[in-house]
Amino acid sequence: MKNSTLFVFGILVIVLTACVNQPAHHLTDEPFRSVYHHSPAQNWMNDPNGMFYDDATQLWHLYYQHNPFGTTWGPMHWAHATSTDLIHWEQHPIALAPDSLGTIFSGSIVIDRNNTAGFGENAIVAIYTQSEICGQHQSIAYSLDGGMTFTKYEGNPVLKGDIADFRDPKVFWDEQTNRWMMILACQQEVRFYSSINLRDWTYESSFGANYGEHSGVWECPDLIQLGDHWVLLLNINPGGPFGGSATQYFVGNWNGKTFTCIDMPEETKWLDYGKDHYATVTWHNAPNNRVVAIGWMSNWQYANNVPTVAFRSQNTIARDLSLFIDDAGEYRVRVTPSPESMAIKGEPTKKLGDVAIIELEMSGSETGVITLSNDKGENVVMTLNVYKHTFTMDRTESGDCSFSADFTGATTTPLFVKQDSYRLILFIDHCSIEAFDANGYWAMTNLVFPTKPYNQIKVQGGKATVYNCNL
Repeated sequence: MKNSTLFVFGILVIVLTACVNQPAHHLTDEPFRSVYHHSPAQNWMNDPNGMFYDDATQLWHLYYQHNPFGTTWGPMHWAHATSTDLIHWEQHPIALAPDSLGTIFSGSIVIDRNNTAGFGENAIVAIYTQSEICGQHQSIAYSLDGGMTFTKYEGNPVLKGDIADFRDPKVFWDEQTNRWMMILACQQEVRFYSSINLRDWTYESSFGANYGEHSGVWECPDLIQLGDHWVLLLNINPGGPFGGSATQYFVGNWNGKTFTCIDMPEETKWLDYGKDHYATVTWHNAPNNRVVAIGWMSNWQYANNVPTVAFRSQNTIARDLSLFIDDAGEYRVRVTPSPESMAIKGEPTKKLGDVAIIELEMSGSETGVITLSNDKGENVVMTLNVYKHTFTMDRTESGDCSFSADFTGATTTPLFVKQDSYRLILFIDHCSIEAFDANGYWAMTNLVFPTKPYNQIKVQGGKATVYNCNL
């Protein structure tokens, strides 16, 4: 989501931007600072943008929406971080700053291997929305040093908006037609545009009428191929299953011009059944043909008010995506922690700390209850109900919930596939719990702010193994 407030920037902002390009080093001692999730060194962060994997350096590049001047949403820049393992992140200077065309909203990056845009072979090309008082437009910039610095195209914008909420371009190379395709979020639909050079764009088709959830604005689209089908990821705010923002998706087919959904129009499929999983997009050029996604771990109902001090927000762990068929015969997206995320699992331990991985074996014949708690009576209660065929996480008494009436309550996911026994994986960090079915049949992401770390786990109807994290 992008706040409705618009900003006009002059030279003063550009000069100030140079003063805040500092690496993470001295503001990492907050109790809610994530250990193995990416977060900004300081100030505000929301949508992940422009992620790509560089084969030459074996670096994962993550850009993100950032306000370098405060801890709430403000003048949007693209900040930049890199990682060799999707766990440890190095912060870099601001990649893209506002200019006379507006602030820098969400977008994507491609590697232009064949120099279609004329910026150079293997140029890194960023495609992003610029927002100003008179509307939203798409601009491009290119990098010849592996994505570390960018030069803005002198012919910007390359695609002018004709409506409000005309933003968040995701670009990919279409093998069927040998041209670039751009997906844009346009109020409550997506539009597809084509180009042979990343500079001149032609409208091709639209998708969205009568499909999915329409209670809010559609944002941050992504079209990915999973096996024989294509999946359109589509973020919405508000309209999530438990209020606020969330990521829905559609399974279908892509013919190089039009996306055709095979889901029932009235059904909405959610990628994650927690409150704090939004703006999900995938990495361009991920190795071994993997489809690797990451999301913003917060919710627009309270993101500006969570009880962190020097920084606001973090990302989810990286997740690999594929397809499976549920018990009803429906195609659904399988969501599993990426191998890089699982690699931090260390040795078993008898002591639960505020950073851990927990693996659970739950009965398929009796309802199970998992409770995380501390000696102050704060707790998170998770219930695997074999009769209702659901998994629920309740954070009503999880700790500090005073900052928003929308924060308390429970989130629930269907189990989708009946199993003789259920294996679950919990990723616990200082202020978050990410729960997964071990087969990837569902995922649930929720923030928590305990005033003391949870140090006890109680399991009824199953057994748990707690692991240290190798970091």
